Amino acid sequence: MPDVPTLDHIGIAVRSIEACRSFYETVLGAEYEGEELVDSQEVRVAFFRAHHVRLELLEPTSADSPVHRFLERRGEGLHHVAFSVADIEGRIAALRESGIRMVDASPRTGSHGMRIAFIHPSSAHGVLTELCERCGGPPEDSADRTSPGAGVGEA
Repeated sequence: MPDVPTLDHIGIAVRSIEACRSFYETVLGAEYEGEELVDSQEVRVAFFRAHHVRLELLEPTSADSPVHRFLERRGEGLHHVAFSVADIEGRIAALRESGIRMVDASPRTGSHGMRIAFIHPSSAHGVLTELCERCGGPPEDSADRTSPGAGVGEA
């Protein structure tokens, strides 16, 4: 596998972003980066930055959303850990060749046009793991983190 993945964000499933926002801003001191509706995944996402760590809150927008089903089964909490890769298609191919079970056989589009794919928890010791490739969105270390959606990735 040619590139070494870096931590992009930690995804947290919540019933309401609005109800959680003050906790992340006030209690943890995290910087709100903005929200985005991701229709294809039936979620609203909000990103926060705490030093070098980005947190993604995922709120389902319909009962058909995988995040809604997750909340029904497990309640609010850790949903996934996401890693940024330079070549997502190459990474998926290499993982599949080595016997890793993928949720996605090919990349799909996440927020800000990021290409994403998930590794099945059964192949990642119980952790839903997202791979994401930035293309066309703001760079991860963008100075403009205050506008809605600035620097956001997706789950």
